[in-house]
Amino acid sequence: MSKLTGWWRNRSSAAKVELYTRWSFHSFVLLEIMSFGLASVGSAADETSPSVSASLVLTVCAHAVLTGFLTSRALDWIVGRRERPVRLAVVTAALTAAACLAVLVLRKTGQFSDSVAPALVTGMACFASGSLVLCLKRIIHMWYVAPAAAAGTAAAVLALGLPAGEAVGYAIGVLLTSLFLSVASGFSGWLLTTVWELDRARELQAQLAVAEERLRFGRDLHDVMGRNLAVIALKSELAVQLARRERPEAVDQMIEVQRIARESQREVRDVVRGYREADLAVELEGARGVLSAAGMDCRVEYEAAARRLPSEVQSALGWVVREATTNVLRHGDAHSCLIRLTAPAEGAVTLLVENDGAPETPAGPPGSGLAGLRERLAAVEGTLLAGPAEGGRFRLRAEIPAPRRTRGLEVRA
Repeated sequence: MSKLTGWWRNRSSAAKVELYTRWSFHSFVLLEIMSFGLASVGSAADETSPSVSASLVLTVCAHAVLTGFLTSRALDWIVGRRERPVRLAVVTAALTAAACLAVLVLRKTGQFSDSVAPALVTGMACFASGSLVLCLKRIIHMWYVAPAAAAGTAAAVLALGLPAGEAVGYAIGVLLTSLFLSVASGFSGWLLTTVWELDRARELQAQLAVAEERLRFGRDLHDVMGRNLAVIALKSELAVQLARRERPEAVDQMIEVQRIARESQREVRDVVRGYREADLAVELEGARGVLSAAGMDCRVEYEAAARRLPSEVQSALGWVVREATTNVLRHGDAHSCLIRLTAPAEGAVTLLVENDGAPETPAGPPGSGLAGLRERLAAVEGTLLAGPAEGGRFRLRAEIPAPRRTRGLEVRA
């Protein structure tokens, strides 16, 4: 069953909306053929010659396929995969006008009953209007499509010498049906554009959050190393000048350079250690900020005792938080995420990360992230469980045996 539904579940929200929109418009092809082609012509088959009936059915089928193809190309243009199908839209409009005119000519010559022509003309005009609306950029231009189709149909009816009342009937029928389908098509195109823009904005927000963290680390490293490197450069230059003059102070300067270099190494290790073994509460708040910036409803719950855990436990759980946050951003299509850390006075420390939108089957080969987390947790006798949960959610649970920590801590929600 998962293989049958995986093609849908593994898609993002934007891809799901696009697929639903495409197949909705594809169904219009069958709707035009069945309702306006076969039904209309079939109802008057006794009064129409077989050759004329077959020609009308083929015309409607060809028109339905053409408008469906134009709709597909227009949707590709809306999502930014193709250029706007201007030529195809012009061809579709011209062929629709020619087909409607041919039907009106047959109606004028009495080739079929009066009830067939209005249905065929109205059907082809409204479905063509819906496809043409998708090819337009401005809303004001979309509103012109239905009145233009109605006015053109009425003008053709009057030009063929048909009664004015019949021309008004054609105009009203084409106007109402074309206006309805134009509004539906225009709204669908706008919705598809908006969904994809939100999806791209969400991805960009996640990338910006990662870039901001990298900038923070680079800024901290620059603050630590900038001054020391400048001092090392100056003292090295001074030592060179003293050595050229055979002054014994050159040795003292190089000893000072050596001391500063070792001090710099220690400070760099402290910066990296601070980055790798950051305060667990800071890591939890950072995960909340990154996931919230990505458009998710992130809820973080932890106890104040998290700040008093041993450094090795905080380091291991901090890596779990980082890896889980990365997985939530990269995999699936999460809308909500729960991160809960419990550190009771007696008992194991437990970190739970649970999110929705998880695919039933992984999109690619398993990575090394979870294996690395298990190794880090094993160093503090911890365990890690990760896998799908009920309701299409993914759950990651890390547990470490009760470490020594300060008693009498208040709980923070």
